[in-house]
Amino acid sequence: MTVVAAVVGGLVGAGVATELAHRDLQTVIKGFSPNSSLLPKVGDVQGILQRVLPAVVSIDTKSFQPGRGSLGLGGPAQGAGTGMIISPDGEVLTNDHVVAGATSVKVAVYGQKDQLPAHVVGTDPADDIALVKIEGVKGLPTVSLGNSDQARVGDSVLAMGNALALLGGPSVTEGIVSAEHRNITAGGGQGATSESLSDVIQTDAAINPGNSGGPLVNAQAQVIGMNTAVAQSGGGNAPAQNVGFAIAINNIKPRLTQLRSGQSLPARAFLGVEAETLTPDLRATYGFTASKGAVIVSVTPGSPAENAGVRVADVVTAVGSTGVSTNSDLVKDVEAHKPGDKVSVTVMRGTQTLQLSLILGSRPAGL
Repeated sequence: MTVVAAVVGGLVGAGVATELAHRDLQTVIKGFSPNSSLLPKVGDVQGILQRVLPAVVSIDTKSFQPGRGSLGLGGPAQGAGTGMIISPDGEVLTNDHVVAGATSVKVAVYGQKDQLPAHVVGTDPADDIALVKIEGVKGLPTVSLGNSDQARVGDSVLAMGNALALLGGPSVTEGIVSAEHRNITAGGGQGATSESLSDVIQTDAAINPGNSGGPLVNAQAQVIGMNTAVAQSGGGNAPAQNVGFAIAINNIKPRLTQLRSGQSLPARAFLGVEAETLTPDLRATYGFTASKGAVIVSVTPGSPAENAGVRVADVVTAVGSTGVSTNSDLVKDVEAHKPGDKVSVTVMRGTQTLQLSLILGSRPAGL
């Protein structure tokens, strides 16, 4: 029995790059696997913008891009993205891919033309998160960080950011939460490394290059996500429309303390599977006997999962003594451990319940 994960032709990180030397700040999504509020009047939208936009900034970077190809020529490159102010003294939350490799970072505060110098305080490349500090400022407006766990499919949202690096201030788009708890695999084009992002929010609010790091806001003017990637069509696939992704803000909050300290975030535990939540439809279509869990759709060769005997179409129902009801549960249960931890994974294979013992590894570079 084979379970096929949903695949999008490609997704791109919402950062803008001006290519002076083959510079590529885009993040291409190779695929993803599954997974109360309303804005009824224009005045509601404008009220939200009045509260949030003053804390949205544009970020411009300069870097030196190593050469590619046989000539090996490199050169200067520029990039642009978005950030959101989270402290009055100038802490700005953004995507790691917006500032990765930057030799110069400048920030433009809403309503001001002059750019201010800034520096990168801490980064978490694995989860595409970075903290930037604007130098020599105080009393800045800040965004309100909400509770992304309370977001529901159908909730109205606004996406804000430095779309296409256009002059004149941030762009604003409106949409809904299209899906929750998506897991996407993102990889830079032209052979750049990839990353796996878990538990992200899918939205149909337009997210464009330059929006990376900007807020996805609910009807209470609270940030529930950080805009990160958008779907694009791939060869042979129907064009992807209105499919964007934002990192859930509840997955960012616990990392702020370490980002502020400038410490490198610890290595993440690695199981080596892709999975999707067991739904009633999947259960009926493929005859799974488990009532809930995470269905394995692929196993990484040489990974702890493969070495322990985990197979495609196994349904993971527990990691250690913690039950697994969704794919998001599986991701969180694995990430609650450290590389080198010995754990048991309970799977249902047909009518059999198996307990597989394994030692978690470290997430490989680019995953």
